[in-house]
Amino acid sequence: MAKPVEPEDLAAYSFLSEPSLSPDGSFAALSVHRALLDKDEYEGNLWIVPTAGGEPRQLTTAGKDSAPKVSPDGKRILFTSKRDIGKDEKGNSLYVIPTDGGEARLLLRRKEGIEGPAWSPDGRRALFLSNVGEDEEDVRTIRRINFWFNDKGFIYNVRKHVFLIDLETKEVKQLTKGEFDVTKAAWSHAGRQIAYVAQTDDRRPYLQDLLIYDVGSKKKSQLTKHNMEIASVAWSPDDGQLAFLGNDFPRGFASHNHLWLVGASGSAPTRLDDLDRSLQNGLNSDVRLGGVNSDPKWVGDRIYHLVAEGGSVHLRALHVRDRKAETIVGGDRSVEAFQANAKGIVFTAMAIAAPAELYALRGDVRQLTEFNGETRKKLAIRKPEAFTFKASDGATIDAWILGPAKKGKVPTILYVHGGPKTAFGNSYLHEFQVFAAKGYAVLFTNPRGSDGYSEDFADIRGHYGERDYLDLMEAVDFASSKYPFVDSKRLAVAGGSYGGFMTNWVVTQTDRFKAAVTDRSISSWWTFWGTSDIGPSFGRDQIGADPWDDEEATLAKSPLRHVKNVTTPLLLVHSLEDLRCWHVEAIQFFTALRYYGKKAEMVLFPKENHDLSRGGKPKHRVARLHAYLRWFGTHLS
Repeated sequence: MAKPVEPEDLAAYSFLSEPSLSPDGSFAALSVHRALLDKDEYEGNLWIVPTAGGEPRQLTTAGKDSAPKVSPDGKRILFTSKRDIGKDEKGNSLYVIPTDGGEARLLLRRKEGIEGPAWSPDGRRALFLSNVGEDEEDVRTIRRINFWFNDKGFIYNVRKHVFLIDLETKEVKQLTKGEFDVTKAAWSHAGRQIAYVAQTDDRRPYLQDLLIYDVGSKKKSQLTKHNMEIASVAWSPDDGQLAFLGNDFPRGFASHNHLWLVGASGSAPTRLDDLDRSLQNGLNSDVRLGGVNSDPKWVGDRIYHLVAEGGSVHLRALHVRDRKAETIVGGDRSVEAFQANAKGIVFTAMAIAAPAELYALRGDVRQLTEFNGETRKKLAIRKPEAFTFKASDGATIDAWILGPAKKGKVPTILYVHGGPKTAFGNSYLHEFQVFAAKGYAVLFTNPRGSDGYSEDFADIRGHYGERDYLDLMEAVDFASSKYPFVDSKRLAVAGGSYGGFMTNWVVTQTDRFKAAVTDRSISSWWTFWGTSDIGPSFGRDQIGADPWDDEEATLAKSPLRHVKNVTTPLLLVHSLEDLRCWHVEAIQFFTALRYYGKKAEMVLFPKENHDLSRGGKPKHRVARLHAYLRWFGTHLS
């Protein structure tokens, strides 16, 4: 008999990486990670999965391996690893291993880190990204803005560049240099050029440019004019053009990413798609560990890309010549990452009640793995029910409710997603299953500001706490009338990041909730502007002004301004190394609440950042869920 889901069942899931498809399409390689509670770490190994059927084969057992890339001849696999890195040491290593097994060969170890390794077309070299420079770690003299970044720490003295390694001699060369950061790099099919995306303006880090490096002449050329956000890049089969995901900020950070085309010799970028949807996966899940990738793939006359459609993420193919597009993997699912070549397509995907597995597209969709199969049998996973309701202004809002196993009226948690430009939907959340197993209903919805809909729907800049707040409250009203098990007298509200801001905002605007948990939140737009790693750019965009240019607007939209109104018992959860929403946001709100005699507690996690709930240390992730359950149990019983 299946058992109720406990916080500790985080260790039951397998987290799948982006797959790498062999040139002949016969197999895919991927890394599979699991949380080890006894060691308080994650174990990761490489697997080979046949695409025509057959049992997956484990390729490595070191427990520290990730990010496999199959060679152009299909006989070797590049991967990054921490197998020879001490627990307190920085960096990682690059290895190569035969596809049919054997000893892995160390190519390079770098304390500065190795990211995004990619084979050259001839299989003799590989490019990768790595940091240049080093944090001073003691007394720091800082002269540039963007001096720290969440999950990376202080970066004021560090730049990221493209490197090249000869796989036979192990000789390493740095290809790009200067006061800028490279975020993506891709070989041309002929191997003569490397396209890369660079962030060159510290005052406007949201802008990137697309450049080409000629491997022979060592010259570089710039293809864009520093007026776009660029997320990824793919070469055309003849190396004459490049496709990239990005946007030109028609609605600031509420803008959708679209597919663009630019000539390799220089031309103005032109947009290829005509969708009013974002071409990326913004769905929330806590069983990923970085296994999401929205990079487009150009194969023949088709460019494959993801698209967010409501609560789902689908895979589409756009025909370059006639610009016609078709959905090739649809349904109630979240396509996480994919690979495509002339011989096939593989992708990872999850559903609302099922963690990720690997699939192949061979006429129809075929599931290739059961990494989470035993977990689905062992745990009493419940499937949320989807519904829609009409908001008071006539808009249709998507929502879901996860009912508990017990019958009768039960306390209900309104959970608000982060972003705000992310979404809930057909992606799995361990956290919600834990709450349902403990007797709570979980209501979650995509209010205004969410991804997966039109840009107009996503654009709440300058209007936080207005239409989004109404959507959330109207979702509670609708669910209370539709579902008899919702106890409208025992409601809680919770959320993280933007969801934490909204939780803070909700408890300053209404007393209908009997408990609240705010996680990695914003309490003051003024302090967020000056302390967050994205504060000056994101804060100005979302509020509409720098704090001193419009003090009233900045303060009016800050929950801290309205702290005296709070009557709901509030638990504040925050990580001490969260550089996205610095812990001052929780501390000042908690201090004000207690100063005015409100019921509040604060739980602070050391050595964790903004991603605690999704990638923090396993024991801390479990402790966080127990803190939630304790607070709900105290105030909703």
